Amino acid sequence: MLSSPEIDTVRLDGAIERARSRLLAIQDPEGFWVAELGTDSTLTSEYLMLRRLLGKVDETKQQKAGAYLRETQLPEGGWNIYDGGPNHLSTTVKAYFALKLNGHSRDEPFMRRAREVILDQGGLLRVNVFTKFTLAIFGQIDWRGVPAMPIELFLLPRWSLFNMHEISYWSRTVLTPLMIIYAHKPVVPVPTGADLMELRGDLTARHDYYFPRDARLLSWRNVFLAADRMLHWYEWHPVQRLRRRATERAAPWMLARMRGEGGLGGIYPAMANSVIALRCLGYEVEHPIVAKAFKQIEALEVEDDRTLHLQPCFSPVWDTCLAVNALRASGLPADHAAMVSACRWLLTKQTWKKGDWKVKAPAAEPGGWYFQFENEFYPDIDDSAVVMTALIKTVLPDEEAKRAALAQALKWVMPMQSSDGGWAAYDKDNNRLFLNEIPFADHKALLDPPTADLTGRMLETLGHLGRTRSDPAVKRAIVFLQANQEPEGCWYGRWGVNYIYGTWSVLAGLRAIGEPMDQPYVHRAINWLVVRQNPDGGWGESCYSYDDPRTAGRGNSTASQTAWALMGLLHGGVVRHPAVSKGIDYLLRTQSVDGGWEERAFTGTGFPRVFYLRYHLYRLYFPLWALSLYRTLRRTADSSDGDGATLAH
Repeated sequence: MLSSPEIDTVRLDGAIERARSRLLAIQDPEGFWVAELGTDSTLTSEYLMLRRLLGKVDETKQQKAGAYLRETQLPEGGWNIYDGGPNHLSTTVKAYFALKLNGHSRDEPFMRRAREVILDQGGLLRVNVFTKFTLAIFGQIDWRGVPAMPIELFLLPRWSLFNMHEISYWSRTVLTPLMIIYAHKPVVPVPTGADLMELRGDLTARHDYYFPRDARLLSWRNVFLAADRMLHWYEWHPVQRLRRRATERAAPWMLARMRGEGGLGGIYPAMANSVIALRCLGYEVEHPIVAKAFKQIEALEVEDDRTLHLQPCFSPVWDTCLAVNALRASGLPADHAAMVSACRWLLTKQTWKKGDWKVKAPAAEPGGWYFQFENEFYPDIDDSAVVMTALIKTVLPDEEAKRAALAQALKWVMPMQSSDGGWAAYDKDNNRLFLNEIPFADHKALLDPPTADLTGRMLETLGHLGRTRSDPAVKRAIVFLQANQEPEGCWYGRWGVNYIYGTWSVLAGLRAIGEPMDQPYVHRAINWLVVRQNPDGGWGESCYSYDDPRTAGRGNSTASQTAWALMGLLHGGVVRHPAVSKGIDYLLRTQSVDGGWEERAFTGTGFPRVFYLRYHLYRLYFPLWALSLYRTLRRTADSSDGDGATLAH
């Protein structure tokens, strides 16, 4: 490890000022912040296929997107799902197919390399369910190879084992149009030479499409596989009256959630599926609803002179509330024009619509915030908590309106606490984890159970509102967190990579509500962070830790993850400790001339093991926040002559 550096206050102040100036310089005139939300190549490949399916081939865009795919190909030939990750079969198949649709020959060197990777990993038989669905639409595999998704599932009552309100918001918005598509089973012909015959292996007409059973005779997987066989049989002998009734329920449900300007669910997969579903229902491409939905998808393009790729969605509410918290920590006055402008904009994004959450939380009232520019049906706890904290820290000309917004928000977030004491992202008690064994849920992210990171976030907000550990809701949350702490002392991070993120979120929440930070379980978390520090002084963690928890807290140092670790330690009461000094020095040494930090790593999480995110502003507002928090707490420690080094070794 590096020797403990002495942190020069002038150097620290200068770094904070440069980062703050950089963040203020990129604020939108309307008051919000938003940057690109990066992800892997999958959505770009799917977008090329969608344009082909709709007959909206734009040669310029096709070629730019193709150039992006070629640039992101790994030297070995495949494509990955996070920076530094290995070849990923389904992502590689989609990129290969998209490039063939773009006119590239299977014999081009980069296509040969991709094909070798695909065949080495098992070919089309081994791709994930959503890839199989896409390939079935284009006639590259038989619809028998796709797990059954009968639209009649939409009719199942609330008391049934599986129903649409026992799965997450993203599953509801993605699967509903998929079920409509599955009921129609369209097959779109591909241009000559663009098929994937060379990847089919032993996928013949006589191939057994049923999925392998679990080794245990009695398991949820085997139960659902048996159900899948029966549902496949039903698909070829449907009760037409029942099918019509299900379609008459599902289609209006989908259309109601497409009325705004944000698209179905505000996320690309649901938005794209909705367009295809509408076509299956007989809507023409030029129909206003279809045209509007496609325009919302086009808005997700990121284009430059050479390339084009797709974002999964926009993140303005999330970027803005985090930026406000970081700026306030840096010492920007609570009534500064930038803070006021941002919070006024945030107030316009508070939702007043009753969403799907109302079914599981009937006592809750509208009042939360969503992630995107618009997603009225689906506010989330994470955004709502951080927005509330930002509002609390800001002084607005109309304080009464702010207080009313906070009071209304509490009427939503508090009844959303799950029965186990934790908070999830979008729903309450969405925790029937065995449903992840359903064949069409091979991504294992069908549900939205309570998580430690979001529970910690809510505790932090409640602490800023004056709640303490004596509050009944807080007590239940602490019990949840203690029950979900890993043996090593860290906490799992569902929405950020990974255990570093979860541990910071929990420690920040515990401190905010007045939990004594000298307790053994808190010590274990602090010591875990100290031990995971890299020799260069920073912290890092690869997305691979979701696949192998033994690698928790291990990876190349990044600015955002170093900031999270530092804030975890600082909230834990560790200020004048060598690990903190080394971490601060790392951020000071790696700051760019423009005030920001370089970071290529994916440190945001969409779905663990499946879909990761690169928030382009994480590398700016989180380091600013950490440096500022350190400066504030060090001044306090210096004035009291306290010693924060005794809490971790």
